[in-house]
This record gives sequence, structure tokens and C-alpha cells, in this order.
Amino acid sequence: MDIRGRRKSSNIEDRRGMRPVRTGVGLSLGGVLFLVVLGLLGINPLPFLGVATQGPSEVQMQDTGQPYQESPQEAAVREMTAVVLADTEDTWNALLPQYGVPYVAPTLVLFTDAVQSACGTGESAMGPFYCPGDQKVYIDLSFYDELSQRFGAPGDFAQAYVIAHEVGHHVQNLLGTAEKVHAAQQRAGKVDANALSVRMELQADCYAGVWAHHASRSRQLLEAGDVAEGLNAASAIGDDRLQRMAQGRVVPDSFTHGSSEQRVRWFTKGLQSGTLEACDTFAAQQL
Repeated sequence: MDIRGRRKSSNIEDRRGMRPVRTGVGLSLGGVLFLVVLGLLGINPLPFLGVATQGPSEVQMQDTGQPYQESPQEAAVREMTAVVLADTEDTWNALLPQYGVPYVAPTLVLFTDAVQSACGTGESAMGPFYCPGDQKVYIDLSFYDELSQRFGAPGDFAQAYVIAHEVGHHVQNLLGTAEKVHAAQQRAGKVDANALSVRMELQADCYAGVWAHHASRSRQLLEAGDVAEGLNAASAIGDDRLQRMAQGRVVPDSFTHGSSEQRVRWFTKGLQSGTLEACDTFAAQQL
């Protein structure tokens, strides 16, 4: 991506370097592994914290009083993240009012190790997540190394895809989609609730594609090879691929984000159309 001279978002909260202080019994080793697997699958593991603990536990974030010392590599990634977030703001500020919804930009929180959100305590191993309770996106920038090295999805646009996907969840929250889906999941059985989650996540993938469409057409942010990086990232974190990595087999009824092929297809739909109408995964007969 060509980020030279681009606007950087001011909606970034830097909590890097804050130290988590635990009290109580906390997570067992099995509990930690359980949450890590959820994070690798792209599932927000915060609702499962009660399942993974062995007793009362509390995490408080302590400010060390010292400014976080970032490496030159981290500084470059932070700058890229700020540019991508700003560009998502430009896209959704233009699009959402057409649907009668003003765009209120989310805050992106940078953290290391652990972070406290309105949805609970998040840890780096869980991966990036969006919390509708405070309308914030949370990310430890070291996840980008994991994306490249563990999942084989390198490149700045692969990283941008991750940000745009989480912002896509924010768009769903503003449109009221998230509230409706969560209510339906409460009434559904496990398999049907998972199926609703897949449609929700694929729509966020499509919204990431919508952003990429406008970033390319309106602001020439993308460069040669960027789309391939995004498609590779979408494929790399499909439920089928991650389940094979984690457990050696695929269980479609347990999918929560969609297969690699589905994630690529819906990202592509948004990328090619640039419209919200193309992203109605809930009306689609076949995903």
C-alpha cells in the first residue's frame, strides 16, 4: 500500500506497556490453551473466560509510568495502522449516511500482553477483537507477526484486511445488525447460533472488501499485489484451515467464521461491488 503522505487517524488509544496484574486463581494451563485456540480461529474469546477459569480471577491494568519504547518496525506498523483506520473512516463516513446512519468512528486501542475492555479482559493470544460495549477495536501489533509467520499471510494489505474486518463489525453494530443477530443466537441452538455467527463474520469480510474497493478507486491506496495479499489473508484464517491446523480434522457444524473459500468469496464480493447490498449474507441461500 502507498501510505506516504496519507492522513493518520486520531482515534487511536495507545495502552502499550501497561502491565496486567492478576489476583485470584486465574486461568489453568488448559484454560489458556482453550482461549488461544479460539483466538487462532478468529473467535472473540471474551465470552468464554468463565469457561476457561478455575476460580475467581481479576485482571487490573497497571500503568508503569514509563512511555512505551517501540522499535522502528513497530513504529512503521503503527503508522500503517493509523493510515488504514483513517481510510476506513473516509469510506464509511461517505457510505453510511446514504443508509440513514451517521458514521461514528470507533477507537482503535493498541495494547501489549493484555487489555481491559467493556467486554472483559482480552489477551494478545486471542487476536484482535471488536467490543460493541465501548465501540473499540483492540489489537496487539505483534499479531501481525503471527499472521505472517504462523498463518503464512504476510504483507501490509493482509494487516489492513484485519483492521477493516474489525471495523466491519463496528459498521454492523451501528446498523443494528449485531444486536439482531446476538438476540437470535440467544434463542437458537448451538449449530444454528454458529451458522448465524458465520453469516455475521462473512458480512464483516465483505465490508472489508467494500472498504478496499473505495480505498482503491477513490484514493488509490492499493498497489500491485495488495489484493492478492488480502485474499491470501482471508483464506489463511478460514475455519476449515485453522481446524486442520489445531485438531487435524474439519467439523463444519462448529464453524463460526466460514471456510477459507467462503471468506475469500465474500471479501471479493465487497471488493468488486463497493456496496452494502452485495454484503447481505443473511439473505444468501448459499454462502
